[in-house]
Amino acid sequence: MSLMTRPTPVRAARRALDRRVAETPASRDLTVDLLRALCIGVVVGWHWALSVIRRHDGQYVMANPIADIPLAWPATWLLQVMPVFFLIGGFANLVAWDRAEHRAGPFLRRRLARLLRPAAVFLAVWAVIEAVAAIAVPGYPGVLSYGLILVTPLWFLAAYLWVVLLVPLTAAAHRRAAGPVVALLGAVVVAVDMARFGAGLEAFGVVNTVLVWVFVHQLGYLWRDGMLESPHRRCAPAVAGLAGLVVVAALEVYPASMVATEGAGLSHMYPTTAGIAALAVFQLGVVALLRPLLSAWIRRRRVWRAVVAVNAVAMTVFLWQMTAMLVTLVVVQAAGLPIHPEPTAAWWAQRPLWLAVPAVVLAGLVALFARAETGSVRRPLTTGNG
Repeated sequence: MSLMTRPTPVRAARRALDRRVAETPASRDLTVDLLRALCIGVVVGWHWALSVIRRHDGQYVMANPIADIPLAWPATWLLQVMPVFFLIGGFANLVAWDRAEHRAGPFLRRRLARLLRPAAVFLAVWAVIEAVAAIAVPGYPGVLSYGLILVTPLWFLAAYLWVVLLVPLTAAAHRRAAGPVVALLGAVVVAVDMARFGAGLEAFGVVNTVLVWVFVHQLGYLWRDGMLESPHRRCAPAVAGLAGLVVVAALEVYPASMVATEGAGLSHMYPTTAGIAALAVFQLGVVALLRPLLSAWIRRRRVWRAVVAVNAVAMTVFLWQMTAMLVTLVVVQAAGLPIHPEPTAAWWAQRPLWLAVPAVVLAGLVALFARAETGSVRRPLTTGNG
């Protein structure tokens, strides 16, 4: 093949994307893929546009403006989408477990590779950057001097890695007694929070940081097995979850917001609380109720093509999004632009900047590092969503 006829990387990527779109099996549940792509967009957009960056104890922190916006906390019941990721994970992992014929080795090798390859590249690149900077720049304080901005995505990876490792056990338990297992996990989550807050056993927070995400992942199994197909079963989790959230909001021990806010004294995310379990049940119901609408929308070729493109690099986007934000922070400082520490009118006016610049940076990072995730992009999409 001559240089004139050899496809460019962009053209080759487009051809691979078109091939994957064309080879989509009719039996695949496209709404799961759509939700994954939408959640990635929500997480990235929230981190970039809805973070109030300020200095605290010599480091940068990313505060949420929710506390400064009247009655904004109910929006977090929809926009805190981490539970949806674990619901999707439960759905997809059960599909993959069945495809692996319930063999732990093949299942874990494939799932862990998809998680750990992009993460290994991310950590290796930053290790090299830190080593070179420490040698070349006298007194270089290290990237963590900016705070934990860079490593924010890694907590999710650790939690998700845990539930993937447990799939051989949790999937077997689901097959034996799906409903009772979910009910038992939910009861234990509530009991642990009662011990933590009622008896003052703060160390129990670590227990629910593990158990809550297993519970949410287990709900994804119910979704995968079609247990939410009938209309009343679609409504039930939405109503039950909403009732749970109302109780959570009414109790003084919990904040009403599902994202961390300054002055709240407690975050639902870490240590994870029963509030996230209630949120997951509610969001599962919302997803079930919206499924017919989402299913019709995702059947449009342009929408499905965009979803396939996003999901092909989803882990790369997730890992590198905060690097793009950190680069933007450095650029903004170098340009002498103000970084507003409060959600004032001037802060809101800068939101387009904090979406556009990180997006450009992230596009370049994805182009550089997506191969770690898309190395097997030539493999066609399979049935199910595993």
